[in-house]
Amino acid sequence: MKEILREIGMIARALDSISNIEFKEYDLTKGQYLYLVRICENPGIIQEKLAGMIKVDRTTAAHAVKKLELNDFIEKKDDKHNKKIKKLFVTEKGQKIYPFIKRENDYSNLVALAGFSEKEAEAISNLLQRVRKNVEKDWEFVKKGNKRNY
Repeated sequence: MKEILREIGMIARALDSISNIEFKEYDLTKGQYLYLVRICENPGIIQEKLAGMIKVDRTTAAHAVKKLELNDFIEKKDDKHNKKIKKLFVTEKGQKIYPFIKRENDYSNLVALAGFSEKEAEAISNLLQRVRKNVEKDWEFVKKGNKRNY
């Protein structure tokens, strides 16, 4: 069996490292840009759903959200119907950075897919989505306190 997870991991770590270096001048560190992008694209999202989108635990998400809030990139607002629910929104400062993050993402995609045909790029995307869906099943299972049988 091919070690595709090692390859995926190396790609993810390299791109994350590049992003962390390039976004440092904006006071975005350690993957905070991931959270900011998801909140920009999903205004009013709740923290638990955000954690699920990024595939991190609630504590990790809480730390990242707190830092983004302290640096005035996002703000929490009460839900109109349930005061216990806090919805996340991007501030003006966060909105200004979003286009730069989006350009970096688009550029990284171009670099990653250089030399691939449109058909090959589509195939990679489809196959990786299938891999993600397979892994998500185990992630959900383990997240609920279960142990995988291997």
